Amino acid sequence: MAIVFGTYSFQDVTASIVGSGLAVSLGSDAGAAEEGISIEMEADKTNLAVGADGSYMHSLHAANAGTITVRLLKNSPQNALLSAAYNAQRLSSALWGKNVIVVRQNVSGDTLTAAGAAFLRWPNIEYANDGGVVTWAFRCGIIDGVLGTY
Repeated sequence: MAIVFGTYSFQDVTASIVGSGLAVSLGSDAGAAEEGISIEMEADKTNLAVGADGSYMHSLHAANAGTITVRLLKNSPQNALLSAAYNAQRLSSALWGKNVIVVRQNVSGDTLTAAGAAFLRWPNIEYANDGGVVTWAFRCGIIDGVLGTY
């Protein structure tokens, strides 16, 4: 019997960031670049120590920190909203690192939530022959989620 898998489309990805003075869509309706959204954990979940006699020990790490990177076309209106939020939030530690990001792939049921998200830095901006991409990265204190099934 053949195994049948569903179809993936970025059109089914919804994403948003909410925080102090900020409620912005980042998914398929946001002028996302081809590279879309990536989620990367900060560190490995385990460390393996091996003894001289071949015995071993795993150390389970509690941290779930990571980085979410969103790539938008240069002409996406979301860039202006993120820029305004960055400029407002960087004025006070009371506003910094309080964003929540949710990414969903609605057909498969994937859902990832990041809490304690802060702008990593102002994005690199290029003015060239082609419009290019604006890359926004967020360092997140906790990223948790589940991958669904098609």
